[in-house]
Amino acid sequence: MNINKSSIYPWLLVAMLCVVGCLNYLDRMMITTMRTSIIEEIPMSEGQFGLLTSVFLWIYGFASPFAGYLADKFNRSKVIISSLLIWSLVTWLTSLASNFEELLLARALMGISEACYIPAALALIVDYHPGNTKSTATGLHIGGVYVGQSLGFIGGWLAETHSWHYAFHMFGLIGVIYAFILIFLLKDKNETKTKSLDNVNFLENNVKFYDALKILFQNKAFKIVLLIWGLSGAVSWMINGWLPTYYQEKFNLSQTDAGIYSTVYFFSAMLIGVIFGGACADLWSKRNKNARILLPAIGFLIAVPGVFIASISGLIWVTLIGFVIYAFTRPFLDANMMPILEIMIDKRYLATGYGILNLCSCIIGGIGIYLAGILRDANINLSLIFQLATLTMIICAIALFSLKPKSTKN
Repeated sequence: MNINKSSIYPWLLVAMLCVVGCLNYLDRMMITTMRTSIIEEIPMSEGQFGLLTSVFLWIYGFASPFAGYLADKFNRSKVIISSLLIWSLVTWLTSLASNFEELLLARALMGISEACYIPAALALIVDYHPGNTKSTATGLHIGGVYVGQSLGFIGGWLAETHSWHYAFHMFGLIGVIYAFILIFLLKDKNETKTKSLDNVNFLENNVKFYDALKILFQNKAFKIVLLIWGLSGAVSWMINGWLPTYYQEKFNLSQTDAGIYSTVYFFSAMLIGVIFGGACADLWSKRNKNARILLPAIGFLIAVPGVFIASISGLIWVTLIGFVIYAFTRPFLDANMMPILEIMIDKRYLATGYGILNLCSCIIGGIGIYLAGILRDANINLSLIFQLATLTMIICAIALFSLKPKSTKN
């Protein structure tokens, strides 16, 4: 039996990509949990440390539209495998950094290499799940991403028990090994209709980057989604990037304990939320054609009081519960973003469109993280920054409620 025709393969594909998604976010996020260890060896200001994540995001964002275009034009599975291999090598090279400039360069290179993964992976999942399972499948994959984020505390732990160099070294090697395994397992749905990266006639493909941009930006619904994804990305990266520091400073926790509070509980809730959000949207969409739009909007409105209460409380368990509420409901958008995109744009430009969304999200998110570091250097409390984030989520909810896609197919 051809593995591509098996009814099992679409879910096996999701499982394989869950592991890649886990490595993708673990490699990029664990640096936030080893801040103390890095700064002790390589002195830098709070703004410079924030810049390490911001530069990654900015490069990642600018590369994302072109990276998505590659996934639309060429073989999606080969783009995924190449991305995993290259960013894993960069992760390993990060372990060799000895000064701030080398760290900054490594983070920039990681931004380029990781940009190719998410648009290609989500587009490939939608290729294999065109019906009422697409939000569930997408949610499960994003769940793998959240597992990677929840394991970010391992970086802080390895940094304390061994060294931060050791953490990057180990996970870089793991990624390289897995990339070679996927060469034999990961396949596109219709390989005969796709063109591999080494095809000398690839320019004959009718997917053109300029045409994609023109068509996408003529779509009003796409521009609304672009606003939503950008603002929600700013909130997510601001909270994800500074939550370990917030716990460590406000409650006088060790680097490891702060990492556990800001990753294990937080991203475990996100894992449950993204799976629930995907399954719930698929089920609800059978009765309400706008379910995949309405559910994320409701999620934002539930998340707002959670973040606000967490930011003003002096009790660690109240703060924990508040951020867990946010962590559970915020992923409703992640599980449904690619399905939403699919019902409003030309499918030929699906990965390109998602890449543009990533550009907006990462540029704004990177600015948010960097400004948070600058504000901290100016002795402005992170609590106030988190409170401002709640206003942004309200705007996202309102924009979602106003969204009117051109197509309403499931």
